[in-house]
Amino acid sequence: MKRDYIALWSILAVSLLVFFLLSTCDTIHIGGLELKSSGMADALLPGREAIAEADTAKSQAPADTVAEEPRQTVVGKDSMNILLIGDSMLEGLSPRLAAYCDATGHNLYTVIWYSSTSETYGKTHLLADYIDVIKPDFIYLSLGGNELFVSDVAKNRTKHVREIVDEIGEIPYLWIGPPNWKDDTGINDVIRDNVADGCFFRSAGMHFDRKKDGAHPTMQSAAVWMDSILRWAPANARYLIKYNQPEKAKARGKRLYLHQPGELTERPK
Repeated sequence: MKRDYIALWSILAVSLLVFFLLSTCDTIHIGGLELKSSGMADALLPGREAIAEADTAKSQAPADTVAEEPRQTVVGKDSMNILLIGDSMLEGLSPRLAAYCDATGHNLYTVIWYSSTSETYGKTHLLADYIDVIKPDFIYLSLGGNELFVSDVAKNRTKHVREIVDEIGEIPYLWIGPPNWKDDTGINDVIRDNVADGCFFRSAGMHFDRKKDGAHPTMQSAAVWMDSILRWAPANARYLIKYNQPEKAKARGKRLYLHQPGELTERPK
């Protein structure tokens, strides 16, 4: 008798389970029969409908999403005009960059204004003049070495750094920070905070062999400096130029412009 009850309850349990599983489906076709859902599952599982709607919404979401703006833009043509402009630190940077440009087929124009600062460039708009004449595809700017110890530097230099950045406009660029020989009063931070992300290379903290003046890197050390900048660029720069590795240590660019301290009698032609 006991075994009969166990068998009966087993049949009822299995039947109830099958009935419940069938109720989870909207419509089931068995042979020629069409079975509708009993609604039992919805009654016993009130969250089921919401879960189903969420799954349906997910499946209907557009496959393509709006891509974020690329972090890096590769700047490339067969032959580009490269402008390297700034203060006397370019004496060491220019020959090494010229070697890269020569190996890749680019034209390098170098503008050295001795003792110049962000203030002198910002006030005179010399950069804008050279942009009009050279029409560069890329700009390297090296300034700040003559401003390491300016007092209230954020107050006195932020305006001029922004003027320079405004003159650059939409042209891809990289601002090369000064090769500090002592701690500065904040010029590196002023530059970094006012240029686009990936457009500032902080040279402070690097080791440099210096000339007798204790400030300018030797030619060999400046070449290593330029190599370091170009090695840093692929993973960090906002704008990237792919250079061929030069076989020679240095070269001469397309043209060199020189301006003496405090004078701008000869504007670019």
